[in-house]
Amino acid sequence: MKILARSFYERDTTDVARDLLGKILVRKIDGQIVSGVIVETEAYRYKDDPASHTYGGMTERNKAMFGQVGRAYVYFTYGMHYCVNAVARSQDYEAGAVLIRSLVPRQGIDFMSRRRKTSDISNLTNGPAKLTQALKITKKEYGEDLTKRSNLFILDGLEIKKSEIFAGPRVGIKKANDKMWNFKITKNVFDQN
Repeated sequence: MKILARSFYERDTTDVARDLLGKILVRKIDGQIVSGVIVETEAYRYKDDPASHTYGGMTERNKAMFGQVGRAYVYFTYGMHYCVNAVARSQDYEAGAVLIRSLVPRQGIDFMSRRRKTSDISNLTNGPAKLTQALKITKKEYGEDLTKRSNLFILDGLEIKKSEIFAGPRVGIKKANDKMWNFKITKNVFDQN
């Protein structure tokens, strides 16, 4: 499988979020490959998105979202969790990124189980903080080039039909709840609905 090219990320953030479904997030760590199929994402843009980290302008924390597309934006939240995003936006916006919310484990399941202290596969990577813990993604991966075979990258994977994608409001935000920018595969094995 090929690594997604930078041009994949040079499009509207919402399109990239939808098109990342079925792609494979790969982590090289401790001499092994750990990966999963992306099954849920969320788009965050700029001035038209009060829920985005960039809405108030550039800061030290969010500067990756203004930088080169196809790079990782990793942030720390609630004083205990990391979340990983792929920087993505069209030329119409100065900033944007796609939060990777959920994966279906593919490779390195034993590694993920040890990291998450559970053997329940459906509970390994079914949330943004769980997947970063399982794949050992931290601030060290901030700015990592996802378009190269680095320690963190994204491979082309399955083509998901539009009829298999559910779009709904983003999870856990208090602003811009009208934007249907959470995307997930309707037949997601982690979907509890």
